[in-house]
Amino acid sequence: MGFVKSLFGQVLIAIVLGVVVGLLWPHLGVALKPLGDGFVKLIKMLIAPIVFCTVAGGIAKVSDLRSVGRVGGRALIYFEAVSTVALIIGLVVGLVFKPGAGFNIAVSTLDPGAVSTYVAQAHKMASVPDTLLHIIPDTVVSAFAGGDLLQVLLLAILAGFGLAALNRTGKGAGLIKGLETVGELFFAIIRIVVRAAPIGAFGAMAFTLGQYGVASLAKLAVLTAAVYLTSAGFVAVVLGAIAWVAGFSLWRFLLYIREELLICLGASASEAVLPQLMQKLERLGAPNAVVGLVTPAGYSFNLDGTNIYITLATLFLAQATNTPLTLTQELTIVLVAMLTSKGAAGVTGAGFITLAMTLGAVGTIPIGAMALILGVDRFLSTCRALTNMVGNGVGTLVIARWEGVLDRETLARELRRGPGAPALEG
Repeated sequence: MGFVKSLFGQVLIAIVLGVVVGLLWPHLGVALKPLGDGFVKLIKMLIAPIVFCTVAGGIAKVSDLRSVGRVGGRALIYFEAVSTVALIIGLVVGLVFKPGAGFNIAVSTLDPGAVSTYVAQAHKMASVPDTLLHIIPDTVVSAFAGGDLLQVLLLAILAGFGLAALNRTGKGAGLIKGLETVGELFFAIIRIVVRAAPIGAFGAMAFTLGQYGVASLAKLAVLTAAVYLTSAGFVAVVLGAIAWVAGFSLWRFLLYIREELLICLGASASEAVLPQLMQKLERLGAPNAVVGLVTPAGYSFNLDGTNIYITLATLFLAQATNTPLTLTQELTIVLVAMLTSKGAAGVTGAGFITLAMTLGAVGTIPIGAMALILGVDRFLSTCRALTNMVGNGVGTLVIARWEGVLDRETLARELRRGPGAPALEG
């Protein structure tokens, strides 16, 4: 009974039921899509205020504001290093195992209109200056209204420094306390909303299997298997080694965030667990200021799963359409993907848009070939979301350890004890 009463057990049962409904009654599964979409929207509407309160409040209480810049700098170095490793691993796997070989697809047989929306988005975001300017919101309100995480993060950092300046004059204490209270309110709302996670996971999984089914998955089983196995290997080997160097067990960490992993699996969106993940990282001994700054930033700059997908999918499409690539072009894929993976952050369908941007930059691979993998992108999106989430959780703890502010005793105790209480119990 304890298993059934736990959120972990309920989400797991919901996912299994969603698979059954989607396979046996596909039309019903498709009709259940609003359940999954509704849950993700409920979480997303709370992310912006939670990130703002957490980041601004955390920075405002930091005595040495230079440490904020140091944490941000170290986070960017870590993100770029690990992301580059993910890109290279995806490239090597694609070159060695050639998942697209033998397809011999004629581009003329594909419907480019099916991916026109993603291509249009990619064209809008292809310019580096445009991408940088997009981080600056038109107004304070528009950042929250649009739910753009990078824009909210920028505002939160500026507000944090502003509050810190006021606090030095004795005028900011009340504002900081009020900000903390507002943050507690939104976390209380999250604790209510997250109880609907089983319903959301059930609807999302039923839709995925009902809409696309096992048949579409089987058609591109080689690519799907390559992405999942490569991502699993990256988590186990690369992130496992990083966690070991940082002084904790990756396996114990995965067990600790198992509820978040299942919700992410069911909803196929890492954003659905951002607030929960942030609270768990704080419970593991990472300071509020580090978690508030590094974890949301990682959702835009540390997309390990997306990076693996980009290089693997790009090579798959080149091989499937018999498009030859030189070594220079293969290296160009890595270099371009380093930028494009950041450019589409926070945009719906970011993985597919990022792929369109990368193909456009390479030039020789027909962008219309993306239609070939459109049917399995939902399955690949789930893998991207899971890998991205784990990578950001590990990255936050590593940055806290690098900064020398990680409470290692708390980390060891919590990992031994396990999540125990509900994920969001404060």
